[in-house]
Amino acid sequence: MTLLDDHVQTREVLNQAAPLEPIDHFTQWPALTEAIAREGGAWGEDRLRDAGALAGSPEAREHSRRAERHEPQLVPYDRYGNRVDAVDLDPSWHWMLRASIEREVHSLPWRETRSGGHVVRGGLLMLMGQMNSGVLCPISMTYAVVPALRGGAPEIAAEWEERLTRPDYDGGAIAGMAMTERQGGSDVRANTTRAVPVGGGEYELHGHKWFCSYPPCDVFLVLAQAEAGLSCFFVERGPGMEFQRLKDKLGTRSLPSSEVEFRGIRGRLVGEEGRGVKAIIEMVGHTRLDCLLGSTAGIRRGALEAVHHARGRSAFGARLVDQPAMRNVLADLALESEASTVAALRMARSYDADEPAFRRFGTAVMKYWICKRAAAHAAEALECLGGNGYVEDSGLPLLYRDAPLPGIWEGSGNVMALDVLRALAKEPEGLPAFLAECDLAAGADARLDAHLAGLRADLGGLATAAGPGADVREHLAAAQFGARSLVEDLAVALQGSLLVRHAEPAVADAFCAARLGGGGGRVYGTLPRGVDAGALIDRALPA
Repeated sequence: MTLLDDHVQTREVLNQAAPLEPIDHFTQWPALTEAIAREGGAWGEDRLRDAGALAGSPEAREHSRRAERHEPQLVPYDRYGNRVDAVDLDPSWHWMLRASIEREVHSLPWRETRSGGHVVRGGLLMLMGQMNSGVLCPISMTYAVVPALRGGAPEIAAEWEERLTRPDYDGGAIAGMAMTERQGGSDVRANTTRAVPVGGGEYELHGHKWFCSYPPCDVFLVLAQAEAGLSCFFVERGPGMEFQRLKDKLGTRSLPSSEVEFRGIRGRLVGEEGRGVKAIIEMVGHTRLDCLLGSTAGIRRGALEAVHHARGRSAFGARLVDQPAMRNVLADLALESEASTVAALRMARSYDADEPAFRRFGTAVMKYWICKRAAAHAAEALECLGGNGYVEDSGLPLLYRDAPLPGIWEGSGNVMALDVLRALAKEPEGLPAFLAECDLAAGADARLDAHLAGLRADLGGLATAAGPGADVREHLAAAQFGARSLVEDLAVALQGSLLVRHAEPAVADAFCAARLGGGGGRVYGTLPRGVDAGALIDRALPA
């Protein structure tokens, strides 16, 4: 062999997985396609197939990479010194957001009269999330503002809903929110922003918000203190709303998030004065749904990338996907993806159906659990790619950075766990509705039956441990130390029930063996012996 031949040989790329794109994310995601049909969204399959093909195109991947590389820049003034409060965004950001809006990811349930609108829209959001998670923020807020306006300010809804739901990127409108302040965070009642009535049903807002999502929005819901207490206001972007800086965030760096100063901008009341949390909770409920949908999208992406890489790379004389230790990890990642997918779309159906008790309680439980699982899942998926996964071109660092956000947005883990405790005390219809859904699988798997029996015993203890005549709410407050464990037990009960009823036997068996009764370990890749790893891996990415 000549030196020239040797030089050419060392430049030949071997033992690498082929590019994943193009891929049809919809048809290659069996758990999603089955759940869409089962939960009442079969009529939207053409929409979903279109979104899956777009999100899985090389063009979409390049737009995502470009938008992440060219981060948004705040432009507070024009060349003459006039305050403009604009944000300079890369054309690739606009391409992705336009693609989502034109596919009605921000509005489908409000424009579609057929049942299943939230299910189809949930599938669309998870598919577009395969492209980039940053664009899901303005999409989610615009989707969620509609029920808040319908319930709290029907006159504003009549004025704005058509624009907010229009599938027209240039002619429609986008909504955001500004709730948290530096001194309060999740404790929004500690806010100091003030609202002063000026007549005609309008108020002037003065104060500062530590987080204002997506400053290019046309309208915002804002919490501020009025004479009667914390209130919710509808604010149109304009003079008197001054953006101070963009946040230098861990992830979703293509998405501009900001601090904003209110200097007398006008706002209109949503709901009653002094009842701001009640007014905005309808929006928060829908954005919490999107948090668990978004985390499900990320979990899916991690499982997909890991399986694809392991099928295309060899080490120590065999493909990674054929090596027993790696098969355990891949199967566990795939199992988490399937469990998240079935639960996320079941929760989406609860927004279509007349199930307010199950919807309210289940969203809090599953938002906590699915979002909490996402960050560790992303780390394990990245590790499956080794050094290849640690470099930006793989897309796994982006997935890893973005994974914690849904667990923080609209209530961190502790907030969600405590919200479940609060619901146990103040909304007694929620838990029975949740358990009734779990009980639909009663008798089908002894491990699930045992888990549900233990869960009921723990819940019964909460209600009785304080003694006869005691205030259950006080005892629940004392139970905060173990709140997360209780919520996790509730979450895996629902996932187990759904999988036992609807998934392939190998998937249901693996879940009950690994997630119920202490069968699994503390990290991914510790599935017990006897599970059908090959079936789980093939479900994640059909061979």
